[in-house]
Amino acid sequence: MKLEILPIHGIGDVTAGDDLAELITNAAPWLADGDILVVTSKIVSKAEGRLVEVPADGPEREEARQQVLAGETARVVARRGPTTIVQTHHGFVMAAAGIDASNVDKTHLVLLPADPDASARALRDNLKARKKNVAVIISDTMGRAWRNGLTDVALGAAGIEAVRDHRGEIDPYGNELVLTQMAVIDELSAAAELVKGKSDQVPVAVIRGYPETGEGNGAKELIRDTASDMFSLGTAEARAQGLRDAALLDADEVTTAQRALEIVRTGALRLTPAGPAPADFLRLGAETHRVRTMLAADGHRTTVVFDDTGATIEVTG
Repeated sequence: MKLEILPIHGIGDVTAGDDLAELITNAAPWLADGDILVVTSKIVSKAEGRLVEVPADGPEREEARQQVLAGETARVVARRGPTTIVQTHHGFVMAAAGIDASNVDKTHLVLLPADPDASARALRDNLKARKKNVAVIISDTMGRAWRNGLTDVALGAAGIEAVRDHRGEIDPYGNELVLTQMAVIDELSAAAELVKGKSDQVPVAVIRGYPETGEGNGAKELIRDTASDMFSLGTAEARAQGLRDAALLDADEVTTAQRALEIVRTGALRLTPAGPAPADFLRLGAETHRVRTMLAADGHRTTVVFDDTGATIEVTG
């Protein structure tokens, strides 16, 4: 196999309503059937009008950015300092939901395409109408857990299989491959980024020579489902789940849950031992701790005051 990676120059600035197929074919009349277009998601978003107006600077800009981030977030995975990692409504796990402020005027933020696979299909169809039978990948930059640096990955795809599945094949040593699935469109996205760059205004590259593109089902195939995701919980979610598990260890869990709900409703809860024996007071202490742990898992702060006849828990925040 021999691959070529070719930048497309001269596309220029893209604005809402622009016809990307026309811009691309005008800039690259040399496109050939079987080529793979790797298109930066930002110009797709711009053409589709996926921009949000925000103040140019000051605290109002950051407040507006946070509101936009909340709207694009399905769940928060992790926070550290100013960085927030979230899962978007598409299912992607990305810093700041992929919201971008680069290569756009300061009064706007660029959101990801609403449906990148659909965007890729539409662009491929429009190019076909211009007698250019090419595959389309829509890419964006992501970080990677446990590794420094960024790389481009595929958000949408059409006319190409997302995964090259080697399972069931035999390696040169006679071993059957049982796990190997190559994320082809991610690898091609990363390769294309080498000629696009971040400041060169080259938002589209062509990969030529990759065989067996097929039709494919889009980049959604690369999103790992919850059942097979070993890292599905974010840091805050994992902490909360751990606290809940600590609170619910045995048959007393129903009582503990009921008491936790009661204190949320009333703001205070009085617990007393079942009897005068030392073991009764030990159980009172354990129950008090469980109620407070369960409340902590849901973000409630509490205080407890013990006296000779029991304990009083109050919600303080």
